[in-house]
Amino acid sequence: MIKVAAMKIQSRVLLAGVLAIASLAAFAQDKPAAPAKSAAAPASKPAASPAAKPDPEARIVGQAEALTEEQINQSHDIAALSRVAQLYESQGDMQRFAWTLKRLIALLPDSGQLRLQLAMVYASQNDKARAYDVLVHMQSSGFGYDISQDTRFNNIHGTKVWDYIVANLQVNAKQFGEGKLAFELPKGDYLFESIGYDPARKQFLVGSAREGKVYLADMKGKLTDFIRPTEENGMYAVLDLAVDAAHDKLYVASAGVPYFTAFKASAFGQTSLIEYRLSTGKFLNRYDLAPDGKSRLLTSITVGKDGHVFAADGDRGQIFRLVDNELKLLAGNPSLSSIRGLAASDDGTKLYFADYAMGIFGIDLTKSTPFAVAHNPDKLVLGGIVGIYFYDGRLVVIESGMVPQRVMRLKLSDDGRSVASAMPLDVAQPAFSVPTVGAIVGDQLYFIANSQKALYDKFGTVRDPSALEPVRIFKSNLRFAWDQSGIAGGMSELPKQKAPDAKAPPEHNPPTKSGDGSH
Repeated sequence: MIKVAAMKIQSRVLLAGVLAIASLAAFAQDKPAAPAKSAAAPASKPAASPAAKPDPEARIVGQAEALTEEQINQSHDIAALSRVAQLYESQGDMQRFAWTLKRLIALLPDSGQLRLQLAMVYASQNDKARAYDVLVHMQSSGFGYDISQDTRFNNIHGTKVWDYIVANLQVNAKQFGEGKLAFELPKGDYLFESIGYDPARKQFLVGSAREGKVYLADMKGKLTDFIRPTEENGMYAVLDLAVDAAHDKLYVASAGVPYFTAFKASAFGQTSLIEYRLSTGKFLNRYDLAPDGKSRLLTSITVGKDGHVFAADGDRGQIFRLVDNELKLLAGNPSLSSIRGLAASDDGTKLYFADYAMGIFGIDLTKSTPFAVAHNPDKLVLGGIVGIYFYDGRLVVIESGMVPQRVMRLKLSDDGRSVASAMPLDVAQPAFSVPTVGAIVGDQLYFIANSQKALYDKFGTVRDPSALEPVRIFKSNLRFAWDQSGIAGGMSELPKQKAPDAKAPPEHNPPTKSGDGSH
């Protein structure tokens, strides 16, 4: 849960986060520069000719000071819009700054940071109506911030509407759910970023991005070596795991990233899906993602009940299917920000995937056609997802990038293409500190509750070893409140009426609890 102290940061920092979202995947954010090419390497691309199409980002940034609201609204370039927003903020051009923030919100509707920034801009202009409207939308969609002591909202204090907004945002941020800490993995320089479960032997598997190893872990967190990098398997950092218990297979997503202690420049941009025997750890096969002149990074993998294997290059916005011992492209979209999870439906007809900034999408595997998973963005935020799982006809998501951080169960429509209702399972639990991926064990979701990736610098070195903590494995009951239609996590709503007048705010009745079952 982000409290006031954590929220009080400069606007340019918030926008810098948007720039990162626009183009970088989880582990790609800290990739080193590519190794220098040898003299025998192909020459770099020639400079663009005068007739070449001008770069759209450079064009919008270059024209920033003369842009109208209509022109800003025509842009779909998130990176360029973020840069001109930074420019407007630094120059004190609050009108264009607000226009640009509104456009970014239209393109990234699940960003609480952008909405909070826009509310701050309106508050600085003493525009109560617009500031209240933004904040009401935030609380009604589930965001939970404590803004009661933030001085940047001083201009809009002193009304009942303000009091209601503050109270409702605080309610959203409260701890909720019956999940609990299951066990802890030992403290150390492991960087555990993936977890799986072997139901036959009733043991967990955890992957170390630091060592490139897979460990076995019991229900008390005791570790046992299982798979280590060798010349035969060619394994680098372990970024994800997928268990196919029915076929006695374990799949590992591995990549050459600087977190790996044995990282070498020659491994830059190399990534593989590696197949092992689940029962013994025996190496079976390695499927390399074919190089195309650019770096590759498999960050998410999943196996359907039918044994079909899927893997995503999160940074490139591409999803592959393992077919005839080859990773073949299933779908791709360069407009995606960062694919952070895959989940196959039990009947094998659909593959769902989460994009960190854009939300949830699906692929009809019978036709190889993509579709958006529809939902009401005014009531449900689906941004910031780092893990997605299919369970008994529902989707379960871990929202690390949401404020507050939470685990949600999403009931799907009959056709599986929209969210019918949502149920929070665990929200703002004390154990949560950047929760990341998990594994389903029976009716429980076990997941890493405190990713420690942020403790490492861009060269893959831990900044302060004393700051490392035991890795907390949390479990959420997937059948919690199963018979309930769905709620909005304790959210309260303001009465729907005309925005209050800044000089004479109207009276409001106290808000009532809302059930928010359908979206």
